[in-house]
Amino acid sequence: MTSDTKPKKNGGKPGTNAIQKLLAISERWYSQMEQGEIPSISLPSRTKNNLAFDNETEVWKYGEREHTRAAAQEKSALHILRMAYVIWFIKQQVAENRSSTLRELYYISEGWKRAKFTAQNDSNMLIEDLEILTDTQREFFHLRPEEDGASIFGPLKLREETRRGTREIHCQDDVGEAGYQIPSNVEQIECIGHDADFLIAIETGGMYARLIENNFDADYNAILVHLKGQPARSTRRILNKIQNTCNIPICIFTDGDPWSYRIYASVAYGAIKSAHISELLATPQARFIGVQPSDIRDYNLPSDILTERDIGALKSELTDPRFHNQYWHDQINLQLKLNLKSEQQAFAARGLDFVSREYLPARLSDMGII
Repeated sequence: MTSDTKPKKNGGKPGTNAIQKLLAISERWYSQMEQGEIPSISLPSRTKNNLAFDNETEVWKYGEREHTRAAAQEKSALHILRMAYVIWFIKQQVAENRSSTLRELYYISEGWKRAKFTAQNDSNMLIEDLEILTDTQREFFHLRPEEDGASIFGPLKLREETRRGTREIHCQDDVGEAGYQIPSNVEQIECIGHDADFLIAIETGGMYARLIENNFDADYNAILVHLKGQPARSTRRILNKIQNTCNIPICIFTDGDPWSYRIYASVAYGAIKSAHISELLATPQARFIGVQPSDIRDYNLPSDILTERDIGALKSELTDPRFHNQYWHDQINLQLKLNLKSEQQAFAARGLDFVSREYLPARLSDMGII
């Protein structure tokens, strides 16, 4: 098993740097008020029109467009009030070395009177605001989502720091058929070795299980990752870590519809809502395997007619900077012409072994990976 260098770690220390950066926000408000100014914060506009490609990191980040929230308006004043409460809550939580979920934070705010959140999406977005303002991941605020990441199966060895000590896990030999479950916080995980030639990240659980059952991981020295639909941040982060430490090709295998193409985009280029930390979550070297619109045509796959919503999403992707290249424009325009979409499992019409024995080997060979 090959050994790899240690991955770079986030420089933030939960007990010090994160809290200092959070308190600096409230100190800025105090300073503004001392000078007779209205407390305010400035944040980048979080839209696809404000995404800019960063040549150094090769990911999409927020551009220069910003909007300011000032307490002169009631809605913005309420946002700042809530932010002050959340800063106080995180400070207490980190000091006590405790953690909570994003859902729990939403319910905890019930005791904050006027500062309570009326929807969890509001509290989630406020945490994203704090990440942007502090340049610190929410994991260092001791906040996590309800769900864990997905699963890994294949010739990869990990070292994980847990509350019970350090453990090493081989993602073939030390796990069951479901693989190693990726935790919600992967900052304490290191990739310490592998025998893999490439990695395939797979959208659906059925296809992930099919490839394991057909021994695709052993036959082709492949690491398999179940994305579990739109991948959690922890899943995207572990893919980023594997890319940085193992230096192997990473491929994304999804359904053939516009929503699945966005799954690929979030892994390879970064998601719009988390563009402030794209260099930690995105894997710009990741390549798209399929299902391609051309596969729907060439393999005559069982398909469904595009809905109006699908068509609108595809047209939107034609103007999305993350899809701004000839490959994607050709494939999306072909799909609009075909007016069809298809799932990974549609390949089963040609036999249960077709994907692992024929489609993937041919596609990976065409891509120069095997």
